[in-house]
Amino acid sequence: MKGIKDKLLHKAGKVLLGYLVTVLCKSLRIEYKNYIQVEKLIGENKKFISAFWHGTMLIPWYVFRNKNTAALVSKSKDGELLARVLAKWEYDVVRGSSRDGGKAAFDKIVDIAKSDKSIALTPDGPTGPPFKMKAGTVVAAKRSGLPIVLVGVRCESSYRLNSWDNFEIPKPFSKVRLDFSEPVYISNELSRDEVSEKIAECELLLNQLQKGSDIID
Repeated sequence: MKGIKDKLLHKAGKVLLGYLVTVLCKSLRIEYKNYIQVEKLIGENKKFISAFWHGTMLIPWYVFRNKNTAALVSKSKDGELLARVLAKWEYDVVRGSSRDGGKAAFDKIVDIAKSDKSIALTPDGPTGPPFKMKAGTVVAAKRSGLPIVLVGVRCESSYRLNSWDNFEIPKPFSKVRLDFSEPVYISNELSRDEVSEKIAECELLLNQLQKGSDIID
């Protein structure tokens, strides 16, 4: 009996979490800069890789919900919470990280990108350091042929968790601005050194977008 009760409570908690996060996000006043690039890709039925820093990920996940997108999420306890929310938002969730099932998960997400879905990644996750881009996003773009759209995020008023990424939760009804890059294409013929250069370029651009989002009109 206790086992059944625990399962029911677990399921109820999963539903409640997704509901509360959705209600919070719906209350926000979200502004977009250069979103026309995303609209153009979607309008032409083209897939893409969206990338945003781990500590700012809540709102981009929400914005890209219900858009035929796959997400790579770690197998940590925090990752389990995120996976529950993303499942509610109709993401195809792939679980894995550099320390646990990472290669298989990465190969799967690339295969998904080659088929019929966009993918969303946090290039400094799941353990940081924050605002430093790891290779995965650029390599996924190189292997899949999909362009990268980088997303800077700034909240007018928010709570910050005491975590490695200072995870940001916007306060209800506050203003949030998202700045989108032009699509960044990565040739599959690039050498390893050239890939490293592209990673550095994307990191710089994403941090510029993040800094640009610091000013909310």
